[in-house]
Amino acid sequence: MAALTQDRNTLRRDGVQIEPPVAGGVRIFTGALVAINAAGLAVPGSTSTTLVGAGCALAPADNTLGAAGALRVRVDRRPAHFANSASADAITLADIGNDCFIVDDQTVAKTNGANTRSRAGKVFDVDAYGVWVDFR
Repeated sequence: MAALTQDRNTLRRDGVQIEPPVAGGVRIFTGALVAINAAGLAVPGSTSTTLVGAGCALAPADNTLGAAGALRVRVDRRPAHFANSASADAITLADIGNDCFIVDDQTVAKTNGANTRSRAGKVFDVDAYGVWVDFR
């Protein structure tokens, strides 16, 4: 491509929100932990080794009857609050800055569950109600 010879309207994004295409046969609820699967499609968080934490759904996306990519879901990548896992897998204040792992679309854990869970993001904070996860 040649160098510019006139002004160009360059599109920009702030990196806070993304809108990935949704996998077919999937329903994502508002507030869900959204992950990206191996095909690059958005799915609700679940115990799996092939997902990448993407963020928190800002709106619902019901693609239960649609083909892969038929619609997109708006996802916020800023720190979001999710439920803490239980027992030895519970995240504590000592885990701030460490990776946390996807249990389901509303729960994160301290460990990868003997290599059965994908990384959600970094522990941003922990309070009495759960875990703040930073997806960036």
